[in-house]
Amino acid sequence: MGVWRKWIFPILRMVLVAAIAVALVKLAFFPDAPQADASLQPTGTISEPQVQVERASIRNDVVLAGTVGPVPAVAIKATANGTVDEVFVKPGQVVGQGDVLFDIKVVDEPVETTTVGPDGVPIVSLGQPGHHFEKVLAPTSGVLVGFDVLSEQPMAVGQAAGRVAPPSFEVSAPLGAEQQYRLTQMPTEAEVVIAGGPAPFSCTSLTISTTDVAAGDDADTAAAGAAGGAPGSATVRCSVPAEVKVFSGLTAQVTIAAGSADDVLAVPTTAVEGGAETGVVWLVGDDGEGAEHPVTLGLTDGVNVQIVDGLAEGDAVLQFVPGAPAQPDCEMDPAACGGMVMGLGK
Repeated sequence: MGVWRKWIFPILRMVLVAAIAVALVKLAFFPDAPQADASLQPTGTISEPQVQVERASIRNDVVLAGTVGPVPAVAIKATANGTVDEVFVKPGQVVGQGDVLFDIKVVDEPVETTTVGPDGVPIVSLGQPGHHFEKVLAPTSGVLVGFDVLSEQPMAVGQAAGRVAPPSFEVSAPLGAEQQYRLTQMPTEAEVVIAGGPAPFSCTSLTISTTDVAAGDDADTAAAGAAGGAPGSATVRCSVPAEVKVFSGLTAQVTIAAGSADDVLAVPTTAVEGGAETGVVWLVGDDGEGAEHPVTLGLTDGVNVQIVDGLAEGDAVLQFVPGAPAQPDCEMDPAACGGMVMGLGK
């Protein structure tokens, strides 16, 4: 037993410590070469998302952000060259359409007359100069604004003599080019919702015009044009019914119903290059690759577009136009799509 304790156990301990030391040195300075793992090699493929042409119902509502304001004042224009004879109204007075505001005294040129003398020689003579009066009427009903016409004041045809501000209101909203494409027919009215105001109402006498601030002939016209948008942009205007109580400066949501279609072929707008009348989709062939294919387009709701011709139900097309920028999510953020409301239903 003494031999084991004195010689064998110490030797075994030294051998064990030496083996551990050698193993640590090998791990630290001589690691095993990594072996390639064939299972980690990439084997997947990238495929572009596809959608099928399906039947759907599309409601084409164009929603705009508008503002309530007074109907622009209408300029009073002189109708003749002459001098003011008599003024019948005062500034700030309420007048009706067709009321006489003032009249202009117009001098008539003398009329030549020809007579035959005793010796048969013609004699030309000028008659006495005369005059007549031209009435200037109110172009619309409202309050006289900037009316400063004085008696004996010289006037020229077309000269501004003030304005008549109607006591009514209108709703105006800028209309973008893409939204104009969606208006396939000229609407006559729109539905208006005023936050915190009366119930939704129909805004009639709807017009779409191009605003040109520089062409304004007075301050009110220029201000109204500037409120509609940048020079040359389209502006929607409609009349607020007299029984609806509104105030200038209120914000309004204007919804123009621009048509609807039921049980028609449709694809997402992201799959079509072009958005009005004609476009191009990438039709998926038997090889799984997309190829350009022309289509005829109909109504769109901002998310889906009607396919009038060029595709059949069940055809597969690429969901996104190759190389096109990312499209906003209109359902989550209508403002990113120009404030459009979508109404797609199966």
